[in-house]
Amino acid sequence: MVGIDVGGTKTNATVLDASGAFLVDRMVETPSRVVEGPDAALEAIAAAIDFALAVANTPRVAVLAVGLDTPGPASAAGVISSKGANNFQQPPWWGFDIRAAAELQLGLPVIYNNDGNAAALYAHLHLFGIEANSRSSVSAIVGTGLGGGVVERGQIVRGAAGMAGELGHVQIPVDGLLEADQPVPRCNCGFAGDLESFASLSGIERNLLPYWLTRYPEHPLVDRAAESMADAAKAVRGYGERGDELALKIFGQQAAAIGRMFTIAANFTDPDAYLVGGGVVESDPDFRDWFLDQVRAATTLREEQRLAAQFAVVADLDMAGARGSALAAMRAIRPEWSVHA
Repeated sequence: MVGIDVGGTKTNATVLDASGAFLVDRMVETPSRVVEGPDAALEAIAAAIDFALAVANTPRVAVLAVGLDTPGPASAAGVISSKGANNFQQPPWWGFDIRAAAELQLGLPVIYNNDGNAAALYAHLHLFGIEANSRSSVSAIVGTGLGGGVVERGQIVRGAAGMAGELGHVQIPVDGLLEADQPVPRCNCGFAGDLESFASLSGIERNLLPYWLTRYPEHPLVDRAAESMADAAKAVRGYGERGDELALKIFGQQAAAIGRMFTIAANFTDPDAYLVGGGVVESDPDFRDWFLDQVRAATTLREEQRLAAQFAVVADLDMAGARGSALAAMRAIRPEWSVHA
């Protein structure tokens, strides 16, 4: 199986053999070309597959299926939202059936998930192993947007329209989370105060950094933000790793927002595990542990839940999406394998 994780600028790919072993042990990236439109992106998917197979020294004829993920929201069948999706905002993508188009392009079965679900599935299977099919988890994947996934008894919860687990667009209570003069953050989707408006790179760029720079007018990022708020937002994590006060204010709000979403999840699904992934934890171990501790502290659980559940970082971080896509393909093509995964 080949797993393909399509992002806004890069596509990561991996190869999974019949025993469940990954034949690629590192990031294998190629340009995703999604801003050029569907035709270019489909060509890029084919190129990514060929590159991953070459790295894995595996012939294309050995591939039984392809697992594909993209940023959501999208239907379970792989139709991009009619309002567009993260990194797929140009009109040609609205309502585009990327799964069917990729299947036609590749001449292979294509199994689709959104990227949050793919990473959540991999995180769940990796964490629980042979117990995965009797366990549940909720994952928050912090990136350009906020992806997520809910896994129940080893299966991704998809929902009627395939858009379950869009945790980034869960609106959270903001009382006590914002400073007295801090505006309620707004999301690219149009919501105010949803999780993505806080816990994402776009949330830093659009909402958190502009506000906190007004509180720290002598900060080095002020001049950088004047040139490019996007570049300044990308630099915030590095400052956080060095213990910078402004950056820790931003990441503290992000962690608190995730904790509030996990509190909501606790009262809906009561999962065995709460998982955090994405760029915010692809960082210095001390900063990563601090962030996870902040999320844990902001999650309100009953004593029974606290004793039963665990908090963890998504395994293999930047490879989790591609690996989860490959595993989803394996489970779809060989259902008997999933029983033992």
